[in-house]
Amino acid sequence: MRTFNKTIFSTILLMAASSVALAQTPVTSDETPQTPPAGTDSGTGTPGKTAAPTEPGETLPESQSDHDVQPPVASPGAAAAGGIVSQAGVGGLIGYGRAGVLELGGSAGFTFASDYRNLNIAPSIGWFVADNLELSAILSISNIKAGGSSTTLWSAILEPSYHVPFNRSMFAFAGMGLGASHVSGLGTGFAVAPRVGMNFMVGRSGVLTPSLSYQYTTINTDTESMTGDVTVVALTSALQVNMGYTAMW
Repeated sequence: MRTFNKTIFSTILLMAASSVALAQTPVTSDETPQTPPAGTDSGTGTPGKTAAPTEPGETLPESQSDHDVQPPVASPGAAAAGGIVSQAGVGGLIGYGRAGVLELGGSAGFTFASDYRNLNIAPSIGWFVADNLELSAILSISNIKAGGSSTTLWSAILEPSYHVPFNRSMFAFAGMGLGASHVSGLGTGFAVAPRVGMNFMVGRSGVLTPSLSYQYTTINTDTESMTGDVTVVALTSALQVNMGYTAMW
């Protein structure tokens, strides 16, 4: 009987000691913050973009094609609005035309005819203020030569445009640009530039944009004549075929 009591007493002591040990052991939780991988920018931006280069002799992944899924795009009529997003395009979650997508690039074009030449370049920046609705700022520079004379037409255009997706990688669009133009030797006037075209996704974040635009400009300038000051209204119009390339930011 005495031996049995000693056994019970020893068992109780062991259980109590185990309980104390467990109580003093820190308990880990799934909510404990994990240390971000090297090169991660505090949870924002591109993970690993500031990581150090690989060490000499360190094994790198084999070079191979990576066929990521084209991200979804918005149907016409969507009204979602947003700020500015990054990492849009293939490999990301946001497709072309979605609210917040920013694109940078430009376009170029030319027209040749008998005794006529028009060369044009137009850097641009565009921002989708809502799904499929873009607001673009375009700086256009055209050098026009007719006969033995030539001039340069400078235009600053603000263009709202609407983009209609046929699928995830092909869009049609129409826009109406409004702004100002300056013609060397004549002056500055108002510019209207309607534009239509297509958007084709190229690679992960590139956008190829062929377009057709018509720019109408009024130029007011004062000239001296024998009868006094005379206001001359110079009307210029140009039909342009341009090829543009932009990249989603």
